[in-house]
Amino acid sequence: MSRRQFAAGALAASMAPRAPARQAAERAGASRYQGPLHGMEERAAGRQLDSLEFTRGVYPTAPLRLRFRATTRNRALAWQKQLRARLIELMGGLPSTRCPLRAETIETRELEGYRQEKVVFQSRPDLSVFAYLLVPRRGGTGGGRLPAVICLPGHGRGCDPVAGIDENGEPDTTDKEYQHGFGVQAARHGFLALVVEQLAFGCRRDPAARKKVLGTSSCQPAAGAALLLGQTMAAWRTYDVIRAIDYLASRPEADAGRIACMGISGGGTVTLYAAAVEPRIRAAVLSGSLASYRDSIFSIAHCIDNYIPGILNWAEMSDVAGLIAPRPVFVESGERDDIFPVDSARTAVAELRRIYGVFDAEQLVGHEVFPGPHSFWGKGAFAFLRRVMNHES
Repeated sequence: MSRRQFAAGALAASMAPRAPARQAAERAGASRYQGPLHGMEERAAGRQLDSLEFTRGVYPTAPLRLRFRATTRNRALAWQKQLRARLIELMGGLPSTRCPLRAETIETRELEGYRQEKVVFQSRPDLSVFAYLLVPRRGGTGGGRLPAVICLPGHGRGCDPVAGIDENGEPDTTDKEYQHGFGVQAARHGFLALVVEQLAFGCRRDPAARKKVLGTSSCQPAAGAALLLGQTMAAWRTYDVIRAIDYLASRPEADAGRIACMGISGGGTVTLYAAAVEPRIRAAVLSGSLASYRDSIFSIAHCIDNYIPGILNWAEMSDVAGLIAPRPVFVESGERDDIFPVDSARTAVAELRRIYGVFDAEQLVGHEVFPGPHSFWGKGAFAFLRRVMNHES
């Protein structure tokens, strides 16, 4: 048989109609091998082989020793002190001394309604932070120095989408990213916006990640390295936020007494921990990032950068959020968020309001549920920030 005849025969065979049963099996994926019990699952009926079923079953045994139980303000303050110290310990600690910022503006661009500065400063002697500073062209909402918002991105291209920058480094007019340029939104609402590049995102990735597409992070090796050292990525990023506050306090445009922090997804997680341990954060916005540990990262595959070893021995996520009390906090949740489910978010907010109630501050907890997936929304959040941030401290 010649090559041509062989090829013709193979082509004809590939185009021949398949038996209906085989077609149905292929469509259903039934012929794909599923592991050593493929096709004989009934022989292991009653055995417990499902990892998720096991972990969800273990959750009720979590000690949660420092869940909120206080009924008076003084007891609530004592609880906060104890849980905050435990949280910092579990995160791996924070530096006790601060190095010089050595801040520098490396580029300035005038854009529609605001000035964009690319800035760098030191978080640690051997670690630099990149950020966009967005300065509103019109004086702001309180006159004089401006209230400021530290804006933290979630997984994706890093800080560029939050600062309204497209894949080519130009202003983005499409608004197609799930983060919806919320740093630009903050500037247009009259806030001084500092959009921080989180460690292992964007220009703060390792060389292997930089060879790949922009959305590839370095979280896995970096967060894993932190764990091997008894530290966490959450602590490393939280300390970057603490130094970002130091940087804003050095800027003549910023009101150091009115600095908020807001973030989406992984950025909301860092906002949660930063606001829990840093009292200079006047208000916090948690977008797509508050539920219970059980219903979110405990049960759903997610990046290792979100995990704090042993946290469920002491507290649930709403307890950690309670460390922000009585400072204002706003939560937004998408009805179709598949990482931080909306029903779990509602429960967490109810628990958070109970904590704030002991501080007579329930009105300082906001929650907006919007008709969307895991993404930034901002409608209620910015109205909330304008209200709570425009009062002089």
